[in-house]
Amino acid sequence: MKARRILRGEKLTAGTVLTRDVGAFRKGRILAAADLAALEGAGWAELDVLQLEADDVHEDAAGRRLADAVAGEGVSRGEIDGGSFPLVAQRRGLVALDAGRLAQINLIPDLAAYAHPRGYVAVEGEVVGRVKVVPFVTREDRLRRAEEIGRGGLLAVRPFLRAPGALLVHEKIADAALEKARRSFDEKLAFFGSRLATARAVEGTPEALAAAIREEHRNGARLLVLAGSRSMDPQDPVLRALELAGARLERHGVPAYPGTLLWLAYLGDVPLVGAPSCGIFSRATSLDMLLPRLMAGDHMGARELAELSEGGLISAQTSWRLAPYKQGAPRGQLE
Repeated sequence: MKARRILRGEKLTAGTVLTRDVGAFRKGRILAAADLAALEGAGWAELDVLQLEADDVHEDAAGRRLADAVAGEGVSRGEIDGGSFPLVAQRRGLVALDAGRLAQINLIPDLAAYAHPRGYVAVEGEVVGRVKVVPFVTREDRLRRAEEIGRGGLLAVRPFLRAPGALLVHEKIADAALEKARRSFDEKLAFFGSRLATARAVEGTPEALAAAIREEHRNGARLLVLAGSRSMDPQDPVLRALELAGARLERHGVPAYPGTLLWLAYLGDVPLVGAPSCGIFSRATSLDMLLPRLMAGDHMGARELAELSEGGLISAQTSWRLAPYKQGAPRGQLE
């Protein structure tokens, strides 16, 4: 491209790009033949323009191509907005991205691509990233390099799986409290497109708990939550119940607050989560950090749980990891 300053009276040709606003014409506009006559009536003494050369690509066309290269499964390019192209979630799920390839694109001059972090809980129609060509014009070779890096897409939204849940309470609990816990947990599962199939109190012996776990597993539960655990007590009957049911404990305690006393086990490929009480469903806790990952089908082993420690202080600053269960309520909360 060549930068030029056109003085009034000099010939102005179609295909040049304005670099400053002139009347109703905005900077970045490629002048069409019909624009030239209209410009004659505008009050200007000189115009700053760019003349495109053979290997130049205007920012709009380049931005569309860059957005199409970056967008992966569950993400589409939106219409240009404020000079950048939004990347829009087409479904509810977890943001997944290849941060290494994204950084490579941002090392190419003129180009910028950015997104929400991995694990961000997105809803359909939400902007999860953007791309922009910084100057008015970039070069074809730079754009092709970015397209090659982004081939196949590097920003995606992984869908949530339908996973019916079961809630087993092994503590003395009033019917009203159990019903409140059931409603809250069911509402949270509904965000992921699932439902709570069972919520019941169980006698707090290892044998009774193990039998209930096996029964819910046979009935098709894909997520079991056991509330009322005394996880600091080595004599907690639920720990023995896990052994009797054939489950394996992945981690006793989660590096997040509130909710550090949570534990996670697996019976086959079905996760079992232990919570101190039913009250855990009424606020944002480590359970709400785990749910999006579990509902996306992630296996959360000891290493994956340990990695929750970065951002493990659950607050407004780290709430991107939590699901926006209810419009108007903070992430991770129902009210």
